[in-house]
Amino acid sequence: MKRTRSSVVHQAAYAFKNPHKIVPHLRRLARDTWFRLRTRDHVAYYRAVMKSDTARDPKGAVGSHTHKRWLALGRMQFDYLVEHGLKPECRMLEIGCGNLRAGHLFIDYLHTGNYYGIDISPDILMAAQDTLVQHGLGDKLPYLTPVRDLRFAFLPDGHFDVVHAHSVFSHSPLHVIEECFAHVGRIMKPNAWFDFTFDRTEGKEHQVLREDFYYRTETLVALAEKYGFTATFMEDWERLPHKQSKIRITKSAT
Repeated sequence: MKRTRSSVVHQAAYAFKNPHKIVPHLRRLARDTWFRLRTRDHVAYYRAVMKSDTARDPKGAVGSHTHKRWLALGRMQFDYLVEHGLKPECRMLEIGCGNLRAGHLFIDYLHTGNYYGIDISPDILMAAQDTLVQHGLGDKLPYLTPVRDLRFAFLPDGHFDVVHAHSVFSHSPLHVIEECFAHVGRIMKPNAWFDFTFDRTEGKEHQVLREDFYYRTETLVALAEKYGFTATFMEDWERLPHKQSKIRITKSAT
């Protein structure tokens, strides 16, 4: 049987092969324990994680520890969406927009006022404002809003053509993903689509330190279908240099 990353056997074997990572892992474990004791739910917990990570390194907080990698991952997301249907006239919602790693490209490409970015972390949105200044994008009037959940209660019905969430569900327990699926359809236009990435496993679903969650494709497909979406596993995304997988869910015109 394939071991999961959360198993003691896997962690022991990984530590043996990578001794230089033991101390950083122990620091992360200590931080995880501290945040668990001080937060009431997963969103509050991960908001604390992002506050800590952003204070140390805003680019590292979104998974890019060099500026070159930050640019490359943003470009990869942007190019993929443009190749798969994103047009300048689309209204786009980016869930977990972070410091606009891809967002600065979307903002520049879309018509003025057509980009809306939300994030649970006010701290990373401060870094996003810096990105806007650095890239001279203030005139494109993007909306950047901190949120406490994924219910989208403050957004209008049938407003968005495209919804995008990169490296969000890879850090989310299933009930948070289900909350998103239960409410996102209301704010999507007929025939709109929603691309999201996730950490895929073909074995047992598991999580590591409440920060990294691994799901089977069929679990997320079935959950999306429960809320009336059609789900497609994006196989061509697998060929790109990224560790996560991608699913597109679409809302029918009916």
